[in-house]
Amino acid sequence: MSVPVAPSVERRRRARDDGGPWPHLLLAWPTLALTLLFLIPLGTIAALGFFRRIQAGFFEVGFVTSNYARALDGFHLERLAVSVLLALAATLITLLVAVPFAYLLTRRPRRAQVPYLVLVLASLSLSEVIVAFAWSLMLSRTSGISNVLVMAGLMEAPASWSPGLWAVVLAFVFVALPLAILSLYPTFSRLDQELPEAAGTMGAAPLVGFVTVVLPLVRRAVAATAALVFIFVLGAYVIPQTLGRPAHWTIPVHITDQAIMKNHLPLAAALAIVLLVVSSLIAVAIVAIGAGRFDPSRSPRLAAPERAR
Repeated sequence: MSVPVAPSVERRRRARDDGGPWPHLLLAWPTLALTLLFLIPLGTIAALGFFRRIQAGFFEVGFVTSNYARALDGFHLERLAVSVLLALAATLITLLVAVPFAYLLTRRPRRAQVPYLVLVLASLSLSEVIVAFAWSLMLSRTSGISNVLVMAGLMEAPASWSPGLWAVVLAFVFVALPLAILSLYPTFSRLDQELPEAAGTMGAAPLVGFVTVVLPLVRRAVAATAALVFIFVLGAYVIPQTLGRPAHWTIPVHITDQAIMKNHLPLAAALAIVLLVVSSLIAVAIVAIGAGRFDPSRSPRLAAPERAR
């Protein structure tokens, strides 16, 4: 049995559902900006990868696949693997620090959270160039952290830790950590504070309660943050170029070298498209794993015996 609705209520409901032209006008500007600032440049770069390079100038319009073939040769695939592994390592270390930090921060009173948030925002304002040169100084032999350790009696002589692999990873974590904390903070803020206490009353230790109760509830947010940090780190090129050796240089460093130093814009464009495709696939996989879409226990083949029993 349907309940009659007054005509005025029905008109207001239709006006609310329709909204008139204003929602379309409000969505027109971001759609136009996305098209002009992302889709058109992306299409231009993808097409540039098929152009032919000439020695007398930059390139000429054509359709050749040699640039993409060279972007997929052994050397560049090896550089791509190094880039992905470095980004994954930095993402993992960043999450190991950011997740407990954001959780413990949200459990403090609101007034006590402010100084920490200001510190996080301040570190986020630092550019990659400043971070790279700052860590280069702190990890150097002449004016770095090793001199402080020598003064404290923990080392016999100063040592230089830059350039090096862990210098690159450390700088990656430093620039990505504020982004990860700010991405996780809203999710942990909305989390019920009584859940860890309930786990404690059931006999679970704080760490066990955090792993078994809190982490499953924020799994999607952690996965999204991991994908965001991974893409952010994978696109950095100043840090590996400044703090790393040639063996640690990532694909963005070689893209910059081809585009600026060697004036080979078609190859640089092809490398950029390959990097975009690989990073997008890995980011989608990370988000899918976080959403539980790759959970074998949720497979219909495995769930059927459970239902049968």
